[in-house]
Amino acid sequence: MLKKEIYELLNTQINKELFSAYLYLDISNHYIDKGLEGLGHWYEVQAMEEKDHAFLIKQYIQNNGGKVVLYAIEKPEVNYKNLRTGMEEALKHEIYITNAINVIYEKAIEMKDYKTVEFLNWFVKEQVEEEKNAEDLLKQFDLFGSDGKGLYMMDKDLAARAYNPPSLVLS
Repeated sequence: MLKKEIYELLNTQINKELFSAYLYLDISNHYIDKGLEGLGHWYEVQAMEEKDHAFLIKQYIQNNGGKVVLYAIEKPEVNYKNLRTGMEEALKHEIYITNAINVIYEKAIEMKDYKTVEFLNWFVKEQVEEEKNAEDLLKQFDLFGSDGKGLYMMDKDLAARAYNPPSLVLS
């Protein structure tokens, strides 16, 4: 059975992860509308990963006697000033999600909920990857985005991203 504070934080995190999926679908649509199918595809895969994160947390709550409560998911409000904006928003959002996971992690340690700490270890590692990927996209765009041929090649490269469901054994 989960402690009430941990349960509430985890349940709220489901909403944050689902919002992440919405945000990435919005970013994907922006790039597809601009003719950048590869970038659009990259963010579609990202959206699928975020949905998976929400489902992992949902399953963990249920496996530990909790009842999942779903909240409304806000509409993403991104003002796309240029092609870089979506990538900037993605990085800001990943930093936000990292901080949210850290809050839950800290609370789990404080409450000596070591089972949840172990569960969250996967998310901590995942957030390192998420932030690095977001930073790398920005670096690539800064290198190649102002050159039409470079942007074309970057877009084609990103189109090759494959979706890989997470492999996390839940208790």
